[in-house]
Formats: sequence, C-alpha cells, structure tokens
Amino acid sequence: MKEFNMKEHGFTMKTEFGELAISADTEYGFRPFELMIASIAGCSSAALRVVLTKMRIDIENIKVFTTIERNETQANRIEKIHLHFVIQGEGLREEKIERAISIARKNCGMIQSVQDSILVTESFEVT
Repeated sequence: MKEFNMKEHGFTMKTEFGELAISADTEYGFRPFELMIASIAGCSSAALRVVLTKMRIDIENIKVFTTIERNETQANRIEKIHLHFVIQGEGLREEKIERAISIARKNCGMIQSVQDSILVTESFEVT
C-alpha cells in the first residue's frame, strides 16, 4: 500500500528514492499529468530497452519525446499521448526497431492500463 500525506500545497509520497511531491502548482511538486506522462514514457522506454536487448540489437541511447492533447471541457483529461523515440546506435534496421516498439507496447503495463481511455501512439527515428 502506498501512503500519500497532505501538505499545505499538495501531497507527498515516500519512495525508495526519496520523497515525491505532488501538487497542482509546479512550485511545490510534480503536477499529476506530468507523473502520468512520465509513467507511460518511462515504462514504454524501459520495455523497449529490454526488447531491443533480447533481440540482440545494440543501442547507445534512447530518448523519448512526448506530446499530449488534453480536453479542457472534460476536467482537462489527457486524451492523446504521442511518444517519439530517438534511438542511437550503429547499423540499426528500421523494421526491427518498429517490431521492437510493437512488442514493447504490449509489455508496458502503463500503456495497457490506459489503452481504453487514452490514445497512445509511437514514432521513432534512428540516429
């Protein structure tokens, strides 16, 4: 069970890496939508790294850039998240990267958790 404690400007949660501050005001913590995006991008990127390793594809680095669309008329809910992966390495073949992203998507618990309520799309480039 995770415990969240109310503070003057939001909530905190203790984690293995320290205290996580959550607030609607960026002066006092991470905004909830930022945590949602970080969860999806982080999970997807980590899954992609595992899949590429299992496929014996050597990579030097993965960066992921996100864009989101929110619906202001419905509590500013997140409706779309786009993940753009920039994958660095030698001799990377696009068709293998495409397959790895597809497998990673199926193995990312965060994407699977929101798939019926948030449209998540991916693209990539190889450098």
